Amino acid sequence: MNHLTLFRFDSARKALKYFARCLFALSFSLSVGAQGVAQTQLPKTTLNAGMHLIQVQLAQDNEQRQIGLMWRKEMPQNEGMLFVFEQPAVQCFWMRNTFLPLTAAFIMDDGSIVNLADMKPLSDDSHCAKKPVRFVLEMNQGWFAKRNIQAGFKLTGPVFTK
Repeated sequence: MNHLTLFRFDSARKALKYFARCLFALSFSLSVGAQGVAQTQLPKTTLNAGMHLIQVQLAQDNEQRQIGLMWRKEMPQNEGMLFVFEQPAVQCFWMRNTFLPLTAAFIMDDGSIVNLADMKPLSDDSHCAKKPVRFVLEMNQGWFAKRNIQAGFKLTGPVFTK
């Protein structure tokens, strides 16, 4: 081997080590990002479902709605998240990165529930409103059923119009 061959070999080895370090750093940052952080500091309000009070966090912009209840490991029974949209539309939800089994209530402007959908954790299955809605309320799965709340039931609260 001559001097030029040794130089190429040494440079290739350094490049390979550098590439391996970059790959490790990238995989570490992706795994940290993949863990995500639950959003728990959103504005809150109270809704009424008959005699039941529900404390809800309000997801009001695109980023808040996209994160939703992702990464949560638990949620108290009478708490949920209300997704607020600018205009009524056929809203569809899935459960990617969401560990809790949830029920989504698709709700019209006046607080009337259009339909309910039970959703499995960590699933990409899509669950949609049966007609255009402006609100979606996610609660622990079974919350609505235990209280016999079904489509047609009317929730009240400061976010709904009369």
